[in-house]
Amino acid sequence: MITVAEALKELGIKEWTLKGNPTDEDEFNANFKKVIDSDSNGTAIKSDDPSKFGVTWSQVAAKKKELEDAAPMKELRRQRDLKLVETDYYSLSDVTMSDDMKTYRQSLRDITKTAKPTLTNNGSQYGVLGNVTWPTKPT
Repeated sequence: MITVAEALKELGIKEWTLKGNPTDEDEFNANFKKVIDSDSNGTAIKSDDPSKFGVTWSQVAAKKKELEDAAPMKELRRQRDLKLVETDYYSLSDVTMSDDMKTYRQSLRDITKTAKPTLTNNGSQYGVLGNVTWPTKPT
């Protein structure tokens, strides 16, 4: 699950504090504070004035949705890359790669063109990749 904090970081917003994970503009404005300066002791001076935030709730919500929409494909690529790494040794110059292995590795590289992955909650953890049919690794 993508958090508001992750969206803020992706938006390049720096030096802020946030309580919780707001779900609407009122919660965001009540729980977000922007560091606007520091006093002579170096203590942060924070503002709860939305006009000084440097970002609006609509921008944060839009970035959060963008990140959530991209998350399944990002996780697919992460898992695909791990599967490719498992077979990288077949591509060494002193190893002959079988045609089946070449096909398998190409299918892994192509999976991002055809799969429509989803991220689900299986009850014990969020982020379980679904709706993906992985190619069968040759023996």
